[in-house]
Amino acid sequence: MAAQMAALNIVFEAPDNAKGPCPSKVRPIDLVHLAKQTMGDKTLEIEVLQMFARQARACLQDIASGETVRVGAAAHRLKGAASSVGAFRVSQTAEVIEATGGDAGTMAALGAAVLDAENFILKLCRG
Repeated sequence: MAAQMAALNIVFEAPDNAKGPCPSKVRPIDLVHLAKQTMGDKTLEIEVLQMFARQARACLQDIASGETVRVGAAAHRLKGAASSVGAFRVSQTAEVIEATGGDAGTMAALGAAVLDAENFILKLCRG
């Protein structure tokens, strides 16, 4: 009886990782968020991610122009697109650039985040 009670307690206890990061949140694309946005439609997920990758590249080109108005507008577009697909690191970095105009370090961080997201998307498309 004691063993059964112990087993029941283990089954109904909260997992000890409850406060840890969600594995999906540490990926370049949060697949849980993306699935919610696309209602689980895998074909739509791939299509949306491919569109995001193209848009991200175009935004990076505008940001690299150095023209203040173009940089701000492109960073804003990229922030919104990244948030919608679950590319939260891209979104957060683009938000910094939108707010500050971005320095070389932030621009490099944005380029790296976009590259990580693109590579992740390519792997998903092959799978």
